[in-house]
Amino acid sequence: MSETTSKSSLGAWSQRLLAAIFLGGQVIVHLLRVKIHWRNTKEQMAAVGPDSLFIALLTAIFVGAVFTIQVAREFVNFGAGNLVGGVLAVALTRELSPVLTAVILAGRVGSAFAAEIGTMRVTEQIDALLILKTDPIDYLVIPRVLACCLMLPILTLLSLVTGMLGGLVIAGNLYNIADTTFLDSARNLLGLWDICSALIKAFCFGILIAVIGCSWGLTTTGGAKGVGQSTTTAVVTALLIIFVSNFFLSWLMFQGMGSAFIKGM
Repeated sequence: MSETTSKSSLGAWSQRLLAAIFLGGQVIVHLLRVKIHWRNTKEQMAAVGPDSLFIALLTAIFVGAVFTIQVAREFVNFGAGNLVGGVLAVALTRELSPVLTAVILAGRVGSAFAAEIGTMRVTEQIDALLILKTDPIDYLVIPRVLACCLMLPILTLLSLVTGMLGGLVIAGNLYNIADTTFLDSARNLLGLWDICSALIKAFCFGILIAVIGCSWGLTTTGGAKGVGQSTTTAVVTALLIIFVSNFFLSWLMFQGMGSAFIKGM
């Protein structure tokens, strides 16, 4: 019985994932028509950006501090304390800032998208839009996709700066690493491509979060219980896709032997 239920759940999840892929294609087609509801887009940008800023920065400052604690003690013991700032900068820029910011938005914003649109689906508000000859993709999905694509890179950059600030405070107060040494190391090891890669990752993660959240909302059935299930599944799926896509993006962006530490030395 449980095996049959498991298979049916996996089959339903696969169908909804396929629907999300098709929705992503529809989003591209609709964006090419340049028909954008700017009022809805501005509202969603406020929800994704400023409303998520505090939790994103608070997470970043503690991540930077904890990473510095773990790295600095070992580097100082090996006489490489001058590399701590650069290592933190590279780690935050290439991985931690874009991924953790995307995880926060998947939990906060992706779940909201799925719950809002799912509620509209089960209360037949989506059908009402269609009767009024309003395309739900143009009216609901496109503004959320644009908001995530535009706000997530900005939040990622702010998280990077805040994470570096957290690391700077810990390195100076706990390990007596001079601020100039810390910042010089970050400047030497960090390259322009590292910043660009963070923005590219954040942009891609923004698309994934918005499309998955909206798709799970649009395919919601079963009343209030279905809305709850869609919200939970949308967040879990978004997190899974973020981690999988992060692997492939990192593999494409950083192949071959790195030169950052050679420059730092």
